[in-house]
Amino acid sequence: MSIKRKSARQFYELEASKNKWNVRELRRQIDSFLYDRLLKAKDKDEVLHLACKGQEINNPQDAIKEPLVLEFLGVPEPHKLSESKLESALITNLQSFLLELGKGFAFIGRQQRLSFDNDHFYADLVFYHVILKCYAIIDLKTHPLTHGDLGQMQLYVNYFDMEIKQESDNPTIGLVLCTKKSGDHEG
Repeated sequence: MSIKRKSARQFYELEASKNKWNVRELRRQIDSFLYDRLLKAKDKDEVLHLACKGQEINNPQDAIKEPLVLEFLGVPEPHKLSESKLESALITNLQSFLLELGKGFAFIGRQQRLSFDNDHFYADLVFYHVILKCYAIIDLKTHPLTHGDLGQMQLYVNYFDMEIKQESDNPTIGLVLCTKKSGDHEG
């Protein structure tokens, strides 16, 4: 591999072996800076561990990459799409999306209906994380993150925890995919 940083090279070697990546997938992960994206959320001790052991998933924060790189969709910038078109593109490219999400995610469904009295809401994408043993709900937004988006996601998470998850499941994870999170700046 043409990666100069020893820690990054070790990481990609471990992950390629553990996840059985072919050359194309390995190149995609390198080109999308997977190692650097995971490093963003790690402290110095975790960085050394990441280089020596690869990615380990022990809690919800370990399972989520930030940011997700969705170039495989071949669509214009997310803010130029409707949420339904973005969802359709993700479903059409589900295998690539699952690879981008990372290990452990299993697709459950799309537009899952959640009913409260006579009100109906629809969770865009629902996954089950087999390592963490919990549901993961993804809500798609083609605009910057708002407090309303977070409130809506909390509603979905609470519903799943009360109505869907089993006793043996861990608490549900909610993820809002948006164009920009709070505190991000242009440029």
